[in-house]
Amino acid sequence: MPRKIEIFDTTLRDGEQTPGISLNVKEKLEIARQLEKLSVDVIEAGFPIASNGDFNAVKAIAENVKGPVITGLARANFKDIDRAAEALKAAERPRIHTFIASSPIHMKYKLKMTEEQVLEAAVAAVKRAKSFVEDVEFSAEDASRSDVEFLCRLFSAAIKAGATVINIPDTVGYTTPGEFGQLIKTIMERVPEIDKVKVSVHCHDDLGMAVANSLEAVIYGATQVECAVNGLGERAGNAALEEIVMALDTRKDFYQVEHGINTKQIYRTSKMVSTITGIFIQPNKAIVGANAFAHESGIHQHGVLTEKSTYEIMTPQSIGLTTNTLVLGKHSGRHAFAERLKEMGYELSQDELNKAFERFKDLADRKKEISDLDIEAIVEDQVMKLPQHIELECFQVSTGNKAIATATVRVNVNGKVVEEASTGDGPIDAIYKALERACNMNCKLVDYSIRSVTAGKDALGEVTVRVEKDGRTFLGRGLSIDIIEASAMAYTNAMNKTIWNNGYSKPREVD
Repeated sequence: MPRKIEIFDTTLRDGEQTPGISLNVKEKLEIARQLEKLSVDVIEAGFPIASNGDFNAVKAIAENVKGPVITGLARANFKDIDRAAEALKAAERPRIHTFIASSPIHMKYKLKMTEEQVLEAAVAAVKRAKSFVEDVEFSAEDASRSDVEFLCRLFSAAIKAGATVINIPDTVGYTTPGEFGQLIKTIMERVPEIDKVKVSVHCHDDLGMAVANSLEAVIYGATQVECAVNGLGERAGNAALEEIVMALDTRKDFYQVEHGINTKQIYRTSKMVSTITGIFIQPNKAIVGANAFAHESGIHQHGVLTEKSTYEIMTPQSIGLTTNTLVLGKHSGRHAFAERLKEMGYELSQDELNKAFERFKDLADRKKEISDLDIEAIVEDQVMKLPQHIELECFQVSTGNKAIATATVRVNVNGKVVEEASTGDGPIDAIYKALERACNMNCKLVDYSIRSVTAGKDALGEVTVRVEKDGRTFLGRGLSIDIIEASAMAYTNAMNKTIWNNGYSKPREVD
């Protein structure tokens, strides 16, 4: 029988350490539910000790997501482990993931501990975690730069203490496939108890080899791969989940292993994570990039039209990418809209469906042809909306290349209608200043980006902003065929998040 490779998703923990990302509990729970549909084996829901917000997110996921193992990260100390155990109490299949650094450079400069002290701390941490849950994962941080003899001793001691999974991270993305493969091989040979546990790897992409290193580890016996959707993560990111899975899937003949991922949910998961985090996917990104299944060369086009396998080693359908272009218009009814959403893999509550249909009808009045991409954008935007303390009722902008840009806005702030006006360095600046005056809020705009969701003059435009308030960064998103309106909606969305996210802070960064 082929070996089963378990997919450990760390999008919600290591992925959130991507610079500029800060997710609230609702957003984390929405992603976790989609990861459940994707059928990942393990969801690393967060780092509970880092903040109350992260603790609450892990707790919410443990209470609401069934099927995958739910794990929380903890350093090798009792305070971290106890906090993780508390957050995971309601999990159907809980796991505590504890770690300590093992490389000479980390032990000397970060931990200021000897090898024996690290070993003792690791054993104590695993035993403490084991007192709460049966499933305990132990990681040796910076394993790829560690002394292999010490690493083997450390893993052996952790297994004897009760670890059920040992993780071998390439924390700083330093190793190469051949070198990493030999490290895995050595550990498999020299740790006597290794056959009693799952062997995991966690690779970073600093030298662009995270996926290659992870796959090399699979060849040498690893049974779990830790990765993140769209390759999100610290610095250059983690191994990309979609690349790992489709490599194993497409090259079954070579790797001769199995996985349990529902590949038809890959595209939707990637799109959702991109939308919620505001991290756009580059067009040439493997598997999920806009150009992944595009063919411009005449020779390639001819080949694909004759026989798809000439230039396509996998199909768009295998990752859940729909091929319909024109699906609905202004005369389409609620039933047709609901059926199309089902075909696209969305499962909305009645309230969510009603709100999405209302947005669809508004768009249909302004745009003649609506594609699946339009529907994806408005549904994901609507489903992820938070309670609206601030609602933009209307706005008016006056601008020109030789005129001072002015903007007037009318907003509803907790039931009170307020109108304000302002000037600015262009229409966007003017409308943002007017919104701040109307809401009596001061935010610092740290990033503004705009992109077209679809093609054409009436394309749906997506504006993403990042604002800073009280030392925290919040993401806002707006969709409209009018880019000024999309900009105003994005800023309003960000201001709502600064209110709704009260008490939440981004977790401290760990590997």
